[in-house]
Amino acid sequence: MSMIAAFYGGKSILITGATGFLGKVLMEKLFRTSPDLKVIYILMRPKAGQTLQQRVFQILNSKLFEKVKEVCPNVHEKIRAIYADLNHSDFAISKEDMQELLSCTNIVFHCAATVPRLGLNVTATQQLLLMASQMPKLEAFIHISTAFSNCNLKHIDEVIYPCPVEPKKIIQSMEWLDDSIIDEITPKLIGDRPNTYTYTKALGEMVVQQESGNLNIAIIRPSIVGATWQEPFPGWVDNLNGPSGLIIAAGKGFLRAIKATPMAVADVIPVDTVVNLTLAVGWYTAVHRPKSTLVYHCTSGNFNPCNWGKMGIQVLATFEKIPFERAFRRPYADFTSNNFMTQYWNAVSHRAPAIIYDFYLRLTGRKPRMTKLMNRLLKTLSLLEYFINRSWEWSTYNTEMLMSELSPEDQRVFNFDVRQLNWLEYIENYVLGIKKYLLKEDMAGIPEAKQHLKRLRNIHYLFNTALLLIAWRLLIARSQMARNVWFFIVSFCYKLLSYFRASSTLKV
Repeated sequence: MSMIAAFYGGKSILITGATGFLGKVLMEKLFRTSPDLKVIYILMRPKAGQTLQQRVFQILNSKLFEKVKEVCPNVHEKIRAIYADLNHSDFAISKEDMQELLSCTNIVFHCAATVPRLGLNVTATQQLLLMASQMPKLEAFIHISTAFSNCNLKHIDEVIYPCPVEPKKIIQSMEWLDDSIIDEITPKLIGDRPNTYTYTKALGEMVVQQESGNLNIAIIRPSIVGATWQEPFPGWVDNLNGPSGLIIAAGKGFLRAIKATPMAVADVIPVDTVVNLTLAVGWYTAVHRPKSTLVYHCTSGNFNPCNWGKMGIQVLATFEKIPFERAFRRPYADFTSNNFMTQYWNAVSHRAPAIIYDFYLRLTGRKPRMTKLMNRLLKTLSLLEYFINRSWEWSTYNTEMLMSELSPEDQRVFNFDVRQLNWLEYIENYVLGIKKYLLKEDMAGIPEAKQHLKRLRNIHYLFNTALLLIAWRLLIARSQMARNVWFFIVSFCYKLLSYFRASSTLKV
């Protein structure tokens, strides 16, 4: 019997960010391994005209929850959706709902990552901690941060690093400063970090440390969260974050070159690995009650590194077997190492084809869209450049300690040992998962997709041949030397052909 699975039985659990990628997989694992849990509270708000209940129904009807329905048929009854807006100081939760949360909650998993605007990740964490301090039955508060919260450092330990400015001062200033002033001071505050998201996550950790009081708290720092490795099945993914967007852009033929360091470690971690560690940390924090707030790194680079070059080669190899439908160009992507080459390839391989295609769309009476799409892609790439050109070292003492504390059964059921991960197999399942679950493409369409790629290859060869002939014709018209070379080649080929004809005649 799994001690971790038994621990969550009968528990009332609050999850923020439950509608996100990580939150969904966390819910699925909880219901599948602990179907006798009491209730999962999820904070959410209506979206796209859907009520809270409709959103829950949509989540539970996805492929992800198919196995859950077998072991927990009444799963709909065990989810309690509560209206909340994390952007509000008090979450805008009704008095009745707040009373229920405060009196019943046993475990809190804070997975939400709010809009990366300065202060919001901090205020949401502060408000949730205030709520947690009023929960008499609370056993553990698990805060999901990011391994890149201190990405301005090369080596990162499992400690909470202080920020130059106190979080409380930032929160107070956000209440009265004008938005334009906030935008102006933000670059100075984040310093050598690449964006506000990583900075506010670091601030959030400081808030956890300062506001923890007598709570049993732990912090988990996952790196780049990718598709599922094993559970509930390989390759499940439902968003464009992390490598997923890059894989789609390359597979559809939009992305042809990227500024990246091939030997830099691609610290991708499967989402089910993060979930297994999260649930193990929740159990350990509640049962063993560590004296201080422990930080757990959930990364792959230390145990089982895979670099961006190796990952890119495997992704392209998988496209040969499992191509995406209706590709813009044949999948191919190369790494560049300097700004000049990046700008060159962006102009030649990205913007120019997009402009030509939009011109074709205009001629055929359709609305141009490729240039806008390409500009969005290039903007996304510029935001990712910081992370795909660097490698970090994360210490993992607490993660390894926790692994040693688990029974063999818990190590099996809640496996977060990334040393067992086969990267080639994982990447192939990742691409397949994107095709099936994200792009919603039918596997029966693979033969047609392959034929489409062959047509694109032929068009590519014809276009390059025509371009070469035009360039050569222009060169001949302008250069006597080029004409002489051309006449020499033609004369040589003619003489060679005559020689073979004469040889054939003599043999006869």
